Amino acid sequence: MAVKVYGSIRAVCPQRVIACLLEKEVEFEIVHVELDAGEQKKPAFLQRQPFGQVPAVEDGDFRLFESRAIIRYYATKYTNHGADLLGATPEERAVVDQWLEVEAHNFNESAFNLAFQLVISPHLGLRSDLALVHSSEQKLEKVLDVYEQRLSKSKYLAGDFFSLADLSHLPALRCLTEDAGLGHLVKEREFVNAWWEDISSRPSWKKLLTLL
Repeated sequence: MAVKVYGSIRAVCPQRVIACLLEKEVEFEIVHVELDAGEQKKPAFLQRQPFGQVPAVEDGDFRLFESRAIIRYYATKYTNHGADLLGATPEERAVVDQWLEVEAHNFNESAFNLAFQLVISPHLGLRSDLALVHSSEQKLEKVLDVYEQRLSKSKYLAGDFFSLADLSHLPALRCLTEDAGLGHLVKEREFVNAWWEDISSRPSWKKLLTLL
């Protein structure tokens, strides 16, 4: 039975889940939620995700929301399918979790603010907060400087293997580099740029982009 992913294929967090399912070779079905119409805030969807955010998944009788929880679940459930996204030892798994937490708590806020102000706000006909754009870009640069140092010592964030920590960055980085016009944040950092070119070239990610 295919996993049902409730959300918009164009939204960052559903893309995170879909990228994981493609890596793990898990069959899925996208159940479109029209974000512009506010469908995620309506009672029917709130039964799946009480905070009115996408995505939510339905796997038989099992339901789950929060994209990072979802990708951890599928990477664990299908350990022997597709790419190993967790690490082979407790130590490797701990480092994957560490960098996944870095993405959630250090990278994501600034990336989200930039995407919202430079991409989503204009789409909605709203004025961008340029002061927030400036401060968020400065914060993100500091985070990417840490990434540059880390990636000068290892091919991927958690070591020499592609993991959830890398995968989780794909949607927001694509949005920033391609939609928001902030590709210089990546290109001006040698090791971050090499990392981005590597992870964005994965067949699973390329397949996701054909669905957009």
